[in-house]
Amino acid sequence: MPELFDKHGGFRRLHSFTLATIVQLDTLRFCRRFLTFDHRATGEKFYDPKGRQYDQMTQAARSGRQNIIEGSERSSTSKDTEMKLTDVARASLSELRGDYEIFILDRGQLPWSVHSHEAKAINAISLDDPPFKDDMVHESAKHALEQRKKYARWLDDDDAVVVANAMLIIIGRALNMLKSQITAQGKAFEETGGFRERLMTKRIEARGEQTSADAPDCPDCGKPMRRRKSAKGTFWGCSAFPACKGTRPA
Repeated sequence: MPELFDKHGGFRRLHSFTLATIVQLDTLRFCRRFLTFDHRATGEKFYDPKGRQYDQMTQAARSGRQNIIEGSERSSTSKDTEMKLTDVARASLSELRGDYEIFILDRGQLPWSVHSHEAKAINAISLDDPPFKDDMVHESAKHALEQRKKYARWLDDDDAVVVANAMLIIIGRALNMLKSQITAQGKAFEETGGFRERLMTKRIEARGEQTSADAPDCPDCGKPMRRRKSAKGTFWGCSAFPACKGTRPA
């Protein structure tokens, strides 16, 4: 019989979370570096944190990472909520991918083909498993920065289109991982049910354990009976109710 509460909070070990962390950090950096405006009077360039594009991209990146966290934390009591939040993370990162795509097209260029040398090189990068010991927050942050170094050749490029293309591929990998997570979450729900289903099972088991020693056997299925009350008085009811509706007078 599965435990009533699932394990939860293991998001820091997920590669999707590592990539979502890199995506959020480098979206913030991308917006500061490349979403700039020229001051008409002085010619000085500056970034506008209240600009619409800046806000939408950074919020989509944040939503991708934060919903992975929230979904993982909610998994102990609601598989349904976990799946919904994981899907919200996917939707947010998909929105962000669209912004990077338009950024490239707006500059008269095309996103890299999946068959290009650069795309193949980024997709070939393998992430290390996080070596956590006893300091999860510190070690998780360190791990994400270490994994980012594998993409630094493209993410630190001075050409905004190169950075945007790299982000497209990294986001795509995160989306594939999240899709696999949702599939696994759905399968787990089918096999063990959600919190509500397991809670009902536990209640039925507890009721069965409350059967008194002098309880008669059910005339229909032979299982022990429990004393019940109704508007007409007290009677014996089968402990397997509602699967069995056998009764005896008390």
